[in-house]
Amino acid sequence: MSRRPRPTGLPPAPEPLPGPVVDNHTHLESIAALLSDPADPKQPTDDAARPGIATHLAAALAVGVDRIVQIGCDLDSAAASLDIVDLARTNTGRGGSGESAAVVAGVAIHPNEVVAHHRIVEASPDGLEPARAPRHETGYADAFARIAELARDERIRVISETGLDHFRAGERGRAVQREAFRDHIALAKELGLPMQIHDREAHAAVLEVLDADGAPERTVVHAFSGDAAFARACLERGCHLSFSGTVTFKNAADLRAAARIVPADRLLVETDAPYLTPHPNRGRPNSPVQLPHTVRLLAELRGEDLSDFCERLAALSEDLYGPFA
Repeated sequence: MSRRPRPTGLPPAPEPLPGPVVDNHTHLESIAALLSDPADPKQPTDDAARPGIATHLAAALAVGVDRIVQIGCDLDSAAASLDIVDLARTNTGRGGSGESAAVVAGVAIHPNEVVAHHRIVEASPDGLEPARAPRHETGYADAFARIAELARDERIRVISETGLDHFRAGERGRAVQREAFRDHIALAKELGLPMQIHDREAHAAVLEVLDADGAPERTVVHAFSGDAAFARACLERGCHLSFSGTVTFKNAADLRAAARIVPADRLLVETDAPYLTPHPNRGRPNSPVQLPHTVRLLAELRGEDLSDFCERLAALSEDLYGPFA
């Protein structure tokens, strides 16, 4: 018997949440690119199937995701993220329709971007050739200086995302990632901003850097991917843990065990769209509108009332990033 083909395009919106919540980490500018992948003939090509950012913001608001932290983690998306904040402000209470989620932004040089700016080409566990774009003609020092300049804008509320990615880097790449991670820690401390950590197959190394340099006062491990032991280690260092749609996956028992032990005042949620789409839409492009799936799973997993859970998530996010209006 043949398998039914997997649906493509954006999945349907879930039932709205009983109270507003915040998507703590998303990449709105990347959703359209994933929906129009020229290498995938199944992807839609009509504009209606590839909604713009304003449509994503309105759809998120309709399901209870009324605030979003937009992350620009390369030179192109960092600059675009400021425009996204302005778009959201235009469409909300500042003379707009009031039909848009509010947005603040984060900027950084992603650890894999760091390797590209250093023009390092070497074998890594992912087995892929590193991607190159015109922005990578800029050396790392100049790229980081540009990020540091953007980070001083009032629209930027978090240094994100920085950290270590051992899956996509070899020995030389890991070394420059580590130094860039330290640069971002110093920048977050200098500006008094929170910081979000990218950690892929680098748990021990991330802790080593935090122990050596000291985590910023407000630090979030984004898209947390460890077990309960690693969660405790991060909590001991003062970190918040942000859970994405991966916690809803059937094979994520260790991740769910970690989510159960996180104190209520240290737990956040995110989409990391357009990736990490939660069950039941795993494998399809993600967007902030899918966040309620993860919120409901976490509330049930932790035995918490859903309305109270939403209220705490929203309040904690405001404490970290300040007002979104």
